[in-house]
Amino acid sequence: MASSPRASSPDAPFAFRDPGPLTDGELSLVIDYRSPSDPARGWIPTYHFGLRVEGRRIGGIELRVDHGGALDHSTGHVGYFVEPAWRGRGFAARAGRLLLPLARAHGLRRLWLLCDADNLASRRTCERLGAVLVPADTPAACRYRLDLRAPDER
Repeated sequence: MASSPRASSPDAPFAFRDPGPLTDGELSLVIDYRSPSDPARGWIPTYHFGLRVEGRRIGGIELRVDHGGALDHSTGHVGYFVEPAWRGRGFAARAGRLLLPLARAHGLRRLWLLCDADNLASRRTCERLGAVLVPADTPAACRYRLDLRAPDER
């Protein structure tokens, strides 16, 4: 990463980082924009990336950077979509894996991923990332926890 090697902490002022190249050889994440915190609106700092394959935009993914709060019960740290013609090829899970180093660089120890209970594709994406299903506040939602700590840190 091009920015400071220190991970951010819950008490430090937030600073967006340069994520460097995010690619697995076929899939690339390209920053569309960053949205800063706006407490009056309930916004938290968020990276917005486009998913690109062979230069084509095939979807998007967001990383919301927060150390607690409502993310674990409302929207989650990660949101994604893949255009219908590109679905079923694992791009959402691959994009999620590409974001993990950036989440760790911000000091996040776990990510929360939420989806509708009837969204089987999104549920499979969470499971492919290694996230664990935990009880949700409503039966209409699935809530997954993805631990980012190394096994010796748990």
